[in-house]
Amino acid sequence: MSVKTAKYQVGEIIHHKLFDYRGVIVDADATFAGTEVWYETMARSRPPKDEPWYHVLVHGAEHSTYVAERNLEGDRTGEPISHPVLDRFFDELRDGIYVRHRTVH
Repeated sequence: MSVKTAKYQVGEIIHHKLFDYRGVIVDADATFAGTEVWYETMARSRPPKDEPWYHVLVHGAEHSTYVAERNLEGDRTGEPISHPVLDRFFDELRDGIYVRHRTVH
């Protein structure tokens, strides 16, 4: 079985098509990496597990979420994301994409 390539990248601002919220991607999994209990409880639309899933900081909230690629689309607002831990992941917003912290050795 081949693994689908992720459509979105870390730092990209997205819009959730079903629940109408914006967020920024902080990590991606090639396939669903959660538990079966979480999937049965939280993934009500039953998105495919064999496609990419994303860890997203939710705009205007204090939580993050785990979202299947098929429920996402690119954000068209051009507005920055407001989240209390955003600066733990990114240094700046550049050309509509959040740029990761540079590793200093």
